[in-house]
Amino acid sequence: MVRVDDRRDPDDPSLAENVYEGLVSLILSNELPADARVNINALGKRLDVSPTPIREALTRLEDAGLVRKTHLKGYRTTPVLTARELADLYDLRLLLEPVSARRAAERATAAEREALAAELHRYAHAPRSADLTDYARFSQHDALLHQLIARASGNIAVARALERTHFHLHAFRLAYDVETGEATLEEHVRIVETILSGDGDGAEAAMAQHLRTAQERLASRTRG
Repeated sequence: MVRVDDRRDPDDPSLAENVYEGLVSLILSNELPADARVNINALGKRLDVSPTPIREALTRLEDAGLVRKTHLKGYRTTPVLTARELADLYDLRLLLEPVSARRAAERATAAEREALAAELHRYAHAPRSADLTDYARFSQHDALLHQLIARASGNIAVARALERTHFHLHAFRLAYDVETGEATLEEHVRIVETILSGDGDGAEAAMAQHLRTAQERLASRTRG
């Protein structure tokens, strides 16, 4: 169970950050399901903190698109994306991420290249089952790798926008398809190898193909 130590100064920024990360974890693990009412007092007890840092975290989560606030009704987690919303989101990613991969190949610093290589090697095998703990690690790796590429492009605004799109995809990722896990990692290898070799054309093409394939995988689940 996620818990946060509340014995520190309530104005301590690390407390606010820990509460925020705790709530993100609850949402991404589906312990706070999609389109569910958020009970601030219950969350405070669950995380062992006062309501104040919970409210502060919810404001940040609203900005990230993970919760919505309704006047006089409080907060709810956002609903699962519709097929149309999913398509729109991938349209955005296809506009931004292939170019970001190209820029990363052209501009990444030695430290950024090292971080990309380390993250790729850190997660060499996909989960063999739909166990939530294993999948959570896989999902974190996937999101982090894409974030590292976006940051290495040198465009912070794009990196922040893409981080938000990964949050929105969490509900679909929870329905993990074991058969496609290794394929996803193979696609990651192709993207990172082209970036590390400085191949801008190859990085752009590899990222575009990865996103189109990932979109089809998710769309096939919604067609069920």
